[in-house]
Amino acid sequence: MAAQSSAAATTNIMLAVYEKKTTSLDLYRPLRNYISMVYSEREAQNLDDDLQTLKQYRSDLERQSDPSPTSRRDLLQNYFKALCLVETRFPISPDKDHINTVTFVWYDTFKQKQKASQQNIHLEKAAVLFNLGAVYSQIGLSFDRATVEGRRQAIHAFIAAAGAFAYLRDNAATKASIGSSTTVDVSVECAGMLERLMLAQAQECVFENTIAKGSTPGVCAKIARQVGLYYEEALAALNVAPLKDHFDKPWIAHVQLKAALFYAEACYRYGLELHEKEEVAEEIARLRSGISALAEAKKNSKGAAAQLLEAISKLEANINRNLERAVKENDRVYLMRIPSQSSLPPLPAFSMVKPMSMNEVLDASKEKMFASLVPDSSAKALSRYTEMVDDIIRIQAEKLQQASELTRVRLKEMDLPDSILALEGNFTLPTDLKEDVEAVQISGGPAGLEAELQQLRDLRRVNQELLVQTEELLQKEATEDAQFRSQFGTRWTRPQSSTLTKNLQDRLNRFAANLKQASDSDGRIERSVRDHSALMSILDRRPIESALPTLSRPIMSLDANEDAIVGSLKQSLRQLEILGAQRAGLEDMLKEMKRKDDILPKLMTSTGSYEDLFRKEIAKYDQICEDIAQNIEAQEQVLLQIQAQNEEFSAVFNLEDYKASREKCYKQIQAAMAKYREIKENINEGLKFYVTLQDAITNVKQQCSDFVMTRSIQCREMIEDVQRHMAGLSFQDRKNTGSYNYSAANQTHQTPRSSPQPSVDPQNVPLRPQTPYYQSPEQPTLPGYAHPPPPYAASQQPPPYHPGAPYQPAQVQQPPPTSQEYGQPAYPAWQGPYYNAHVQQPGSFPRPPYTVPNPYPPPHQGGYYKQ
Repeated sequence: MAAQSSAAATTNIMLAVYEKKTTSLDLYRPLRNYISMVYSEREAQNLDDDLQTLKQYRSDLERQSDPSPTSRRDLLQNYFKALCLVETRFPISPDKDHINTVTFVWYDTFKQKQKASQQNIHLEKAAVLFNLGAVYSQIGLSFDRATVEGRRQAIHAFIAAAGAFAYLRDNAATKASIGSSTTVDVSVECAGMLERLMLAQAQECVFENTIAKGSTPGVCAKIARQVGLYYEEALAALNVAPLKDHFDKPWIAHVQLKAALFYAEACYRYGLELHEKEEVAEEIARLRSGISALAEAKKNSKGAAAQLLEAISKLEANINRNLERAVKENDRVYLMRIPSQSSLPPLPAFSMVKPMSMNEVLDASKEKMFASLVPDSSAKALSRYTEMVDDIIRIQAEKLQQASELTRVRLKEMDLPDSILALEGNFTLPTDLKEDVEAVQISGGPAGLEAELQQLRDLRRVNQELLVQTEELLQKEATEDAQFRSQFGTRWTRPQSSTLTKNLQDRLNRFAANLKQASDSDGRIERSVRDHSALMSILDRRPIESALPTLSRPIMSLDANEDAIVGSLKQSLRQLEILGAQRAGLEDMLKEMKRKDDILPKLMTSTGSYEDLFRKEIAKYDQICEDIAQNIEAQEQVLLQIQAQNEEFSAVFNLEDYKASREKCYKQIQAAMAKYREIKENINEGLKFYVTLQDAITNVKQQCSDFVMTRSIQCREMIEDVQRHMAGLSFQDRKNTGSYNYSAANQTHQTPRSSPQPSVDPQNVPLRPQTPYYQSPEQPTLPGYAHPPPPYAASQQPPPYHPGAPYQPAQVQQPPPTSQEYGQPAYPAWQGPYYNAHVQQPGSFPRPPYTVPNPYPPPHQGGYYKQ
């Protein structure tokens, strides 16, 4: 310990602390080997610069060659932060899996022969902190305290030294003392004593400033007393284990004399204040107490600095002089009883200094050294902290969302702000209802139904024309057959047309019945459109809001305060809107805080409990959580205010009647929508029915055409045979010519006259090339389930025709029985299904002569109109 005078003009000397000494140590090689073994050689190469920097810090620390205390201070701070980074990434201990080749050795600064050696980083950190406090004390002692600026700088240096020793006591001393080998200078007790000593010297500089400024005796007494208290606390620590007998006697004598000196100084200054108040009796007692303290300290002043003893003697003379004066005045004038020293209350004290916080100075969380090395424990701690933050964000976000939902529900219950908007002419429909009405208007609305009804009429007309054309084909063929039968009599042996076309006629009859029923259904649809046109006309209003009732001001008013009522309600709604915007901002702030909340660097440098760090970091969310709570509370107050204002508004503007008329209008729109959709659905069903029926009639017409064509060919051949027979041609000659075999309709065939002409079944007549047979609507053809009869091909031949022989009808392959018939009644609401259509085969139907407004799926069983 060094005892030096800061300047010749300074009357009192102060103390500074020497640094601890250490031995040489190589940290580079053991740490690099660990990185290479645990992580990778590539990682070791990437971190080589950081390892070299750490090695240089340690080398500079060992040399103690810095000429400037400030440079030394910077070195110690940087090295300590580097040690914090090393501690969380490199396990240094005797364990075989750890870095066990590093041993830190440090000597006691007060007993140079004592040393400590440990294989952990705690001793190294404690020693660096001790040296940092020592360097700060040396810097404080280097300033000229004869000047105001010198004293100010000295105060700053001494409180920084106190902060370094306090940080040592609270964070590193205990861990450094756990090892098997330790020194007293880095113990908790010694660090606490040095903190008190540095604060005493800082407060002493403040006292010197106070005297220089000429402050009142009372202020000087309080500051001097605090100086004495700091010295007394340091002295108390020096007189008990483990510091007792560890420090040199001159060092202890210095602290003891300083404690007595500033106690006596406080008594002296306090006596001056008492003398001004004419409290002579207490003045005498205080002065005597100061004299006693000085006398007691001088008994143990061996080894103390002469300059300090001189200051004590000077103060003692001043106290004695004032004491003599006070005693004389009391004996002559005041005649007060002198209180005993034990009955006196403690002197008032006031501290002007406190240890500087070293948390920011020694914070290593912003350092980039070894940043790429993240231990598993730190990663797990980060994950846990993230979960804690996520819980806070989730809970607060739920509160904000619940507050917004509560506002929406409460306003809806009060019909706000719709009633205010209605008063101003800004009507609104419920969102879902408005969207439905807009969809109806886009599709044409009720006004567009007439065009769709016309489409139904056109489709019905087309189907009727097709049906008539088909019937005419069969009728013409039957007429021709009857004429030839009448002409040739019994020689005309082929079956009558009516026996072969019975199935086709039945189908055509059913189609006709379906068309009749469909026509009746169409008539009902048209009547429904006419009957409900007034109801549905509201859907053609553009905009639809123009159909809503209006909210008007009262015709008569007693106090004419409607404007004030509306204005106050609007103001409250604006306040509610502002609170809602604030909630949105608070939610964004929460998300932004979470995004920026990266405590991994702090976790990597933390040597204490993670829980303590978590509590400290989570605390930064307290303010925004409080803001959210205040916002929700304010919103509740505004909602109560709005509720009261809305009740008054409703009473003045007769809001209940307006709501009733508005709801009635809503129901009218909904009823019009329902009726429009019903009619629209029926029209669409009709369109799909007619399209499907048109295709079915077209297929039957094709069958009839093929049947008529085949009968025409047979007719010509049979006429030739009959004429030959009547001319007496030889049957044998005809037999030698070969049997008849006809293929396609356009080829010339020779038919043996001895064979009767085969009957032609319209179900088996050939179609045009590549034209499939018509599949009845009752029997849909699906891939993999049924196969239709093969189309007529040129290679297929009917049975030979034998003239004169009785006609044998060919065996007709009848289609499998169907489960449904065309002729069932239409309209399920009245008489039954409209039309049981077959499954439409892709590409098999001709396009209708118009464009259907919507694509229709294959028709289902049942009608399309609902009553």
